[in-house]
Amino acid sequence: MSVPARQIRARYSADIITVYQAYPPQVALPAVIAGRFVAPFKRDRMTWIKPSFLWMMYRCGWATRPGQERVLSIDITREGFEWALARACLSHYDRDLHGDKATWSRQLKTSPVRAQWDPERSLHLKALPYRSLQVGLSGEAVDRYVDDWMVAVTDITPTVHRVRDLLRRRRATGDPTRRPRRAPAPS
Repeated sequence: MSVPARQIRARYSADIITVYQAYPPQVALPAVIAGRFVAPFKRDRMTWIKPSFLWMMYRCGWATRPGQERVLSIDITREGFEWALARACLSHYDRDLHGDKATWSRQLKTSPVRAQWDPERSLHLKALPYRSLQVGLSGEAVDRYVDDWMVAVTDITPTVHRVRDLLRRRRATGDPTRRPRRAPAPS
């Protein structure tokens, strides 16, 4: 099976797409209670949403990095996600897409959305040879994200910790996910 070099890897339906973010408890827990981001979440900063669960785990170190101790699963409307993609500018200059650097630079300064393709990650957080999308929201896009697109906010940190612990145990015991070799049949 051939994997596309760039692909949006996400849990989704016709109406909803799930993205992930990691925050300190003082930001994450009020968001879960309110069902959207509230203070001390700062709307004036760019916020990055990640459709790839494994890329989020790489970024937050399975919810162990300072300031990223709580992982949120956020269901947003597909309509909102598609609005963001339609207004996105790549976070880096690509001569094949932008023509000249000045045009890209102008677009980057005026776009409320950034698109960035980063290496997808394995369960052990090793870089894979294909890329997954992360989306940076600023200005109008953050307001739409918080006020209009959010459908549900769930703290999945306990699940993240269980998966991390399971992977650690498997690594410590020689990874029992591999199939044992069969003994040759008696002749």
